[in-house]
Amino acid sequence: MSEHHPIEGLMQTAMESLKAMVDVNTILGDPVETPDGSVIVPVSRVSIGFAAGGTEFEVENRRDGGAFPFGGGSGAGISLQPVAFLVVGQGQIRLLPIDGNAIVDRLIDIAPKVMDQLQGVLNGRKATAPAPVSS
Repeated sequence: MSEHHPIEGLMQTAMESLKAMVDVNTILGDPVETPDGSVIVPVSRVSIGFAAGGTEFEVENRRDGGAFPFGGGSGAGISLQPVAFLVVGQGQIRLLPIDGNAIVDRLIDIAPKVMDQLQGVLNGRKATAPAPVSS
């Protein structure tokens, strides 16, 4: 059986803790159903930082010949930032971002409807327009 260095235990503990904190539900939140039947899923950005380190101390006048004393530590940090909502319902799927560009994204979403309505209005005018008078 091979001996493991104490830093391996520190890193293993920190990685297991990170694994327990971050799962798919951290990035895609729990879905919420609205009264009209739409389902809203929050979407988040996750950032993780991790560090581990240690050292072995040399003891003066050591007579036992054993391993040097070890001192170390590890740490991790996590940042969770909501970025959008995924809306599923009424025969469509839409991504609604939280940042300042929501107005532009909304305009892009409704542009096809506006174009269809304009085309319908223009086609209606062409059909009812009077015939040109010839001389």
